[in-house]
Amino acid sequence: MRAILMGGGLALLISLIGTRYAIRYFTRKGYGQEIRDDGPTSHHTKRGTPTMGGTVIILAAVVGYFGAKLITGQVPSASALLLLFLFVGMGAVGFLDDFIKVYKQRNLGLRSKAKMIGQTVIALTFGALALSPWLADHRGRTPASEHISFLRDIGWLALPPILAVLLIWFLITGFSNAVNLTDGLDGLATGASILVFGAYTIVNIWQFNQFCAIEPGPTCYEVRDPLDLAVVAAAITGACFGFLWWNASPAQIFMGDTGSLALGAALAGLAVLTRTELLLIILGGIFVIETVSVMLQVGYFKVTRGKRIFRMAPLHHHFEMLGWEQVTVVIRFWILTGLFVAGGLGLFYAQWVVNI
Repeated sequence: MRAILMGGGLALLISLIGTRYAIRYFTRKGYGQEIRDDGPTSHHTKRGTPTMGGTVIILAAVVGYFGAKLITGQVPSASALLLLFLFVGMGAVGFLDDFIKVYKQRNLGLRSKAKMIGQTVIALTFGALALSPWLADHRGRTPASEHISFLRDIGWLALPPILAVLLIWFLITGFSNAVNLTDGLDGLATGASILVFGAYTIVNIWQFNQFCAIEPGPTCYEVRDPLDLAVVAAAITGACFGFLWWNASPAQIFMGDTGSLALGAALAGLAVLTRTELLLIILGGIFVIETVSVMLQVGYFKVTRGKRIFRMAPLHHHFEMLGWEQVTVVIRFWILTGLFVAGGLGLFYAQWVVNI
């Protein structure tokens, strides 16, 4: 438990201080955000705001985790290292996308196919390693499972290894892009991520307290390294907290694709490693809604040859176009995220109570 507090605290401190220096550095270098011309006109004032702030989130979380491990004298687990690989790897794909944007001074970075190739390589590598027997613990448990999971593994829904890896790929690419779509207003994706990563910190602590290796029984959880995953989740939560200080409206820096792709992938990775894949749809409900709004808008536009369901997608822009202030949209979306998180955690706990 000490490692969880230290990891979160160190990451928060590093992010809070480091983001201030990042703002100065990126401003001096001219690494400013380009704004889409078809977006709300109020966003045009944000052109030139420093971007790639996700580098600070990633650095703070990684240093916070390893700092906590060093202070407590604990050895990093396979599950935590895999999650950090996914976090950093997807952040690298986003960084390349952001760098092309600022270097060429345009709103288009990596081509969609190139970005998907990068995401796919990272996601498939993570999936293959997470299911690899080489990383099994002394009880034979691999970091990930071949079963589809909700609140824990669903026993009768086992997949062949190849399909299990493809499911992991789908979750990772889907949620990394979902957080990327949500990152369109000052502090929106950052605040929502804090709530969901905080929820996963609680889930991991609870799973450790009811860990089958410690407390065997009908309600115990068969997760590979729950306590160490809690340290990573806490470190990312702390890093996002520190970043939000500077990212809240009016934002002095944006996380860019560097941060949004990394955070979305880490959420999916936590869902896979904690055996709560379908629960992520509830906990991260706001990201799902934003993604579905884009899918509906594009599909309806093509079917009706030019008609739209929303004034603009993703959904947060629709409310902006209706006249809502950006801060109002962000706060109300945070409230929705809190409700999703409360509902998801309630289901998680209720399932354990029912089976006592």
